[in-house]
Amino acid sequence: MIDFILSQGSSYAAGLDRLVLLILLIVGFWFLLAQSIFFGFIMKFRAKPGQKAQYITGKEKHQKRWVTYPHLAVLVFDVAIVIASFNVWYTIKMDLPPADAEIRVIGQQWAWTFQHPGADGTLDTPDDIFTIDELHVENGKTYHYKLESRDVLHDFSVPVWRLKQDAVPGRSITGWFQPTESGTFDVQCAEICGFGHGLMAARVIVEDAGQHADWVAANTPEAS
Repeated sequence: MIDFILSQGSSYAAGLDRLVLLILLIVGFWFLLAQSIFFGFIMKFRAKPGQKAQYITGKEKHQKRWVTYPHLAVLVFDVAIVIASFNVWYTIKMDLPPADAEIRVIGQQWAWTFQHPGADGTLDTPDDIFTIDELHVENGKTYHYKLESRDVLHDFSVPVWRLKQDAVPGRSITGWFQPTESGTFDVQCAEICGFGHGLMAARVIVEDAGQHADWVAANTPEAS
């Protein structure tokens, strides 16, 4: 359903969308029900000529059930949301699958620096490829990223992947993604980081295996 609004471009995007939809349906149901009852009571028990108002304490059993039963039902739904949320959280944040490749993402005021492995396929070697505001990855590969900040708090956000992770100064944060759709997509900074925050945009280019191999070969420093 949400896929019609924004493409699901990573392996875990659909699971996150399902969680959001589940929360929307549960919360929306209880909101509409509560509002319907609330306005229904307003109309039913509104002031009427010649009818004396009642003093209701809410202590009677038949009155307390209007609070007790919905309360118990909400708790059951809360447990369901917590379980579904934990499953998604575990997949994205805790279960780190084996990597096919590794990259480094560095945020600074107000640009993104991306460090790619070169022709040797290994990060932190003389073959590494550095780009500004343009990340190149291969479709279908599982990537580990090391996220860093050179100055203030930033947030590495790729909406099509449903990826959003703070970049904290002084820390290197490891995460992962697996692109499932080729194309060019937006990268955003989702944390206010100063005067140029609104201009801190980049793009990720997801290529097929052949295209990505050609890009790596053409941009590896020794080849250049």
